Amino acid sequence: MLFSSIPGLPEVKQKILQAVKNDHLAHALLFHGPEGSPKLSMALALATYLHCENPQEEDACGICPSCQRMGKLIHPDTNFAIPVPGTKDDEDSNGSKTEKVDYIASFRTFVQQYPYGNVSDWIYHNNIEKKQLNISKAAAKQIIQTLSLKSFEGGFKVMLIWCPEFLNTSSANALLKIIEEPPAKTLFFLVTSHPDRLLTTILSRTQKIMIRAFSDEEIKTHLVRTELCSTEVAVQIAPLADGNMREAYHLVHDMKDANTALIRDWFRACFSLDINVIFKFTENFGSTDKEGQKSILLTGINVLREVLLDKSDVIDLRRSSEDDRDFIHKLGEFVLTEEKIMKMYTLLNEAHYHIERNANVKIMFADLSFQLARIMRAKSTA
Repeated sequence: MLFSSIPGLPEVKQKILQAVKNDHLAHALLFHGPEGSPKLSMALALATYLHCENPQEEDACGICPSCQRMGKLIHPDTNFAIPVPGTKDDEDSNGSKTEKVDYIASFRTFVQQYPYGNVSDWIYHNNIEKKQLNISKAAAKQIIQTLSLKSFEGGFKVMLIWCPEFLNTSSANALLKIIEEPPAKTLFFLVTSHPDRLLTTILSRTQKIMIRAFSDEEIKTHLVRTELCSTEVAVQIAPLADGNMREAYHLVHDMKDANTALIRDWFRACFSLDINVIFKFTENFGSTDKEGQKSILLTGINVLREVLLDKSDVIDLRRSSEDDRDFIHKLGEFVLTEEKIMKMYTLLNEAHYHIERNANVKIMFADLSFQLARIMRAKSTA
């Protein structure tokens, strides 16, 4: 993983590189930021740079043996600790042995396939939906043992802990001393979207590196440059992703150019209270997978946002394409007041929340449609 392979965020890369050059790099770094930001990628890029045999001014060389091994995540001086299924303390499981799975090998594959993946993606990747994840005390002891060994290549040893919020109290406490006073040239990289869930004793021993979300332009440019979608589709996806590259990837697979047109037709059916069309939409919605359902609702939320901006004459903040703006303008001019927009916005957000929690989507969508119809058709108050 190279810094150049991460879209955008030039100021974050520069700050990290400057810390290395000025020898201001702390021995324990907390890479934190919103979901879908390149937290893990930044940590891996830094590890690659530190291991590189011929580092350049702005990045690792990418061609030396160390860089090649880091590209496959098999460098012997970069180790990983990750949440895996098991009891809170594996050594206290009453002697029962769980099936041995090489989750580190699985993690290497996972990172290659889902560089912006979250814990849910990790769970599905390993088919461990019904198992409790944690980083156990036994894993903490393994970390200490690993770091007690000398570096294979004489440089830095890096211990990357992905999702350290899964450290339970005993495992976190076991690591406190080595995090505070690690062996020479040993670095801890903690990568998380939830720093608020870490123990204060862990947080206080780290240097925080905030990894911001992507901008709309960075997402759009990346999607087009990597040929994941057309420019027209990228223009629609970027604002819906809201800085989350993971969400952008899902939307690429699930979102069609017709999504805004679908919302237009759905809103029209709700306004005219066309029962047959509404139930047809309900059937189609229920037959779509979860990510597709979420992308439709996100498109609806984005349409309402655009209507509100149009009504407020805040032209510079609009993200909709030229082809959709006539529909958006008419929706705001003839149907929706600001009060109605906010009510509909709340309903769509709640529906998105319930989809995440496995609601019956057909019942939910039918109810949502009739609630939207009630709002649209209500007489506006003066």
